[in-house]
Amino acid sequence: MKILVCISNVPDTTSKINFTDGDTKFDTNGVQFVINPNDEFGLTRAMWFKEKQGATVHIATVGDASVEPTMRKALAIGADEGIRINAVPTDGFFVAEQLANVINDGGYDLVIAGRESIDYNGGMVPGILASLLGYNFINTCIGLEVEGDTATATREIDGGKEKVEAALPAVIGGQKGLVEESDLKIPNMRGIMMARKKALNVVEPVDATKATVDSKFEKPAPKGAVKLTDSVDELVSLLHNEAKVI
Repeated sequence: MKILVCISNVPDTTSKINFTDGDTKFDTNGVQFVINPNDEFGLTRAMWFKEKQGATVHIATVGDASVEPTMRKALAIGADEGIRINAVPTDGFFVAEQLANVINDGGYDLVIAGRESIDYNGGMVPGILASLLGYNFINTCIGLEVEGDTATATREIDGGKEKVEAALPAVIGGQKGLVEESDLKIPNMRGIMMARKKALNVVEPVDATKATVDSKFEKPAPKGAVKLTDSVDELVSLLHNEAKVI
């Protein structure tokens, strides 16, 4: 089985977020970037298929040279080969078209992507990718098994879980629960050294339509001041008249 894991290069959740150029561009200065958490769950599941079923695991990222440290971490975790599509990602449509071109050339049986990235939270890429490829698609997956040419996935739905089957090739939109957090792999020194020798191929992007444009970003409003009271009557009055929650 040949697996491609789509990796997004996203800001660490502890990073302080700022914008430049009149709040139209994200300011990357001083920001630490990591593997998108939803993608990391998918990568870890792919490693399980590699260890248990002998699968070959490749990773792919759309980005300039700045994303390579994140890709090297994924290679250190155990991926066999990396593909960097040499373009700055602009929107989900653009990213999906670039990935679809790589997948068509690579002949992958299973594509695992995070259901969304934690930077823009668009949640578009896996579904668009499946549509472009003509692959079966299962989103919000919290469990995945593959037997022969059939993928069996457990997915999260409103009020419960759903188990579905799909023939390969397929695109999986994974999330927390696809593996346990305790199963996430931290690269060891041997993995880091081996990752330096693994292929990280750079391919040029194909022409693709930029369907959307970011016009402006806006931060959430700052939190208001905290009021302290030791009077139950005053607390009830505040909750009723100011917070209006009772």
